[in-house]
Amino acid sequence: MAETIIALSEQLFDLLQKDSFALLSTIDHETGSPATNAISWLFAKDRTTVRFAVDQRSRILTNIKQHAHVNLTVIGAGSVFVIYGSARQVAEALDGVPFKLACYDIDITSVRDAMFYGARISVAPEYEKTYDKRAAEKLDTQVFDAMQKA
Repeated sequence: MAETIIALSEQLFDLLQKDSFALLSTIDHETGSPATNAISWLFAKDRTTVRFAVDQRSRILTNIKQHAHVNLTVIGAGSVFVIYGSARQVAEALDGVPFKLACYDIDITSVRDAMFYGARISVAPEYEKTYDKRAAEKLDTQVFDAMQKA
C-alpha cells in the first residue's frame, strides 16, 4: 500500500515551483461525476498549499462552488502523485492579466503516491504552447506575477 502524507515532499514542492502540467479533478455540478481538466498555471505556495488560476468562465469554478473537494494529479519526480484538498477562492480576478482569470488555493489534506507497484516514471510529460512563443511567455509571466501577489 502506498504511503500517504499530509504535505508536499521537498522534491514535489520543488517540482511545483516551475512551469508544470497537472490534471485537476473536480465533481461535476450537474452530474455528480468526476471531471478532469489539464491546467498549467499552478505552483506550490508552500508545502501545504497549491495555487492555480483558470479562466473565470471555466466549468471548474462552477464545480468548485458546489463542491470544494478537488484533487490534483502531478506526474514527475519519478512517480504519479495525487494531491487531495479543498479549493478556496483567493481572487475573483487577477490584476495585470489581459483577460479574466480567477485564482484559487488548494489547502492540502493528503498527498498520495499513486504509481503502480514496481515502476517509476522515467520521463515526465512535456507540452508546448501552440501559439506565438513570445506572447505565451509574456502571458505566463503576467499570470504568475499576479498569482504571487494575490
